[in-house]
Amino acid sequence: MNSVDFEAVWNALPQPALLFGLDDAVIAANAAAEAFFSSSVAHLMRRRLGDFASEASRLADLAARARSGAVSLADRGIELIAPDGKPRTVDVQLAALDSEGGGLLLLIQPRSIAEQMDRSLTHRAAARSVTGMAAMLAHEIKNPLAGISGAAQLLEMSLGDPERELTTLIREESKRVEKLLERVEAFGDTRPRPKAPLNIHDVIDRAQRAAEAGFARHVRFFTEFDPSLPPIPGDPDTLMQVFQNLLKNAAEATPQVGGVIMIRTAYSPGVAIAGLGGGRESVPLLVSIQDNGSGVPPEIKPDIFEPFVTSKAAGSGLGLALVSKVMADHGGVVECDSEPGWTVMRLRFPVWREARSKVKETAR
Repeated sequence: MNSVDFEAVWNALPQPALLFGLDDAVIAANAAAEAFFSSSVAHLMRRRLGDFASEASRLADLAARARSGAVSLADRGIELIAPDGKPRTVDVQLAALDSEGGGLLLLIQPRSIAEQMDRSLTHRAAARSVTGMAAMLAHEIKNPLAGISGAAQLLEMSLGDPERELTTLIREESKRVEKLLERVEAFGDTRPRPKAPLNIHDVIDRAQRAAEAGFARHVRFFTEFDPSLPPIPGDPDTLMQVFQNLLKNAAEATPQVGGVIMIRTAYSPGVAIAGLGGGRESVPLLVSIQDNGSGVPPEIKPDIFEPFVTSKAAGSGLGLALVSKVMADHGGVVECDSEPGWTVMRLRFPVWREARSKVKETAR
């Protein structure tokens, strides 16, 4: 197998993989490792084996045993320290590359990935159930609500100032409920939107510029884009809504001083989900949005994409449910990974079919 074939196989591995040299320095990292650690190969290659191990981690002991002749070892529940300093609990496999106690191959299996994918697919079903509910709400509530608001306006003409305060309150609250229903009504729009080849970076750039000019003025944005990404099948308007929603949530979670949002894109093969037309659909194009906010409260983390689930005092709990619906409509999936001090939203998209065939030809 020549070097080109090895590189293709190496980057096609669905598991994050790191290769360590004799001095314990990282000498190679695959595409899945870049996505998992949210860090480039160049950054990872500045780290050593000990940098990934916390004080309580068994990683160093496993490495020593592998080099002493055990050849290959596996262990569960190992704590790794990512380059950003955040601990991640994973399952690992360590293999010595030769009998001289030299290089080591570290394969990482994120323990949460299967749970995240299961939850994401459940959220798809939840979003579809809200579609039917939205149609009912729009018909059964909006019409009588307009009548209530109109009646309050008529009463206001014949009342004194003290009573007008009450009718004004009725009209204002009616408008607030109407706006909420309009957001819910978005789920009821089941019309298929035409999709065309779309450069995801164009949508991200538009959403970021809009955020910087408005709700995210206090935030410092950093980007790390893969310019070689193939196009996705997408509708730019609905995807713009997705990214604005996620950026708004991230911006509101970050501190007013020192708020940071990092946006990354990567080609990360090896993940497939149930396709819209049946069968399995590969979703290799990855977009991650990470913030340094307080994190998602543990009690709502498993249900974060469910309708009406929110940690905001004045939130409707519909934003992330709508994100999940739009991603499902695009044949993709959204995942959330959060701990105190940071949150990462990961969006996985399929590739436009014509571009997909070109990617396969290039990989041969």
